Amino acid sequence: MAKKATAKDRARLDALIQEATVDCYNDSDQHMGVVTMAEENVVCPFPAKVIGEEVKVVELHSRRSGFGLDAVCRYKGKDYKIDINSLEWPKKKPKGFEWIEAYQAWCATL
Repeated sequence: MAKKATAKDRARLDALIQEATVDCYNDSDQHMGVVTMAEENVVCPFPAKVIGEEVKVVELHSRRSGFGLDAVCRYKGKDYKIDINSLEWPKKKPKGFEWIEAYQAWCATL
């Protein structure tokens, strides 16, 4: 069970979302702003798990259409696109992980 976000945590995420969406006019623009910040600031590669299997996340990509953020996961020499919300995160989060949290917080507002 995930811990409930504190007011301080929420304020930090709100500030990141504001930074990413400052010049945006609609939900589509905001989505691209938050996704772009995640793509640019989360340092890949990093380890994670998908359905209990160890993978290496080598890139983050926005979807070609619609909302969403995919992790390109390398497993046994092949790359697979997995929705970012399907990852099991390691205890030591990758550098820039706060942008994943901001993305998830922004999605929760839709």
